[in-house]
Amino acid sequence: MSNLRNNVKLIGRVGVRPEKREVGNGYTLTRFSIATNESMKDKVTGEWKNNTTWHNVLAWGKTAERICMQLDKGSEVAIEGKLVSKTYESKDGVKRTNIDIEISDFVSIGNKVDNTK
Repeated sequence: MSNLRNNVKLIGRVGVRPEKREVGNGYTLTRFSIATNESMKDKVTGEWKNNTTWHNVLAWGKTAERICMQLDKGSEVAIEGKLVSKTYESKDGVKRTNIDIEISDFVSIGNKVDNTK
C-alpha cells in the first residue's frame, strides 16, 4: 500500500518543448507543462464543455535527458511521479506555494499535434 502515497499518474499533451539545464554538481533538470482535458455535460444547458487543466512538471537526471530527446510541444505523454510543493515569499512579501509533479517515469504514447491544419 505504500506505493499509493503521493503517487500521480496523468496522460496529457506537452505545452512547450522541454529544455534541460544543468543546475550544479552535474544535476540535470527539465521543466515543462502538460495539459489534461476533461469533458462534462453542463447540467443547465445540456451542452458538452471541455475543461483543460495545466500541470507543472519537472524531471531530474537521465529522465530529464530522455524527456528532452523524446518529447516536443504537442506530444501526448503518460507520466508517473509525485507532488512536490515549495513555499516561498514573493517580492511583495506574500507567501506563495508552488506545486509541481516530479516525474519518476514517462511514456510517449502518441505523436505531437499537427497545428498547421
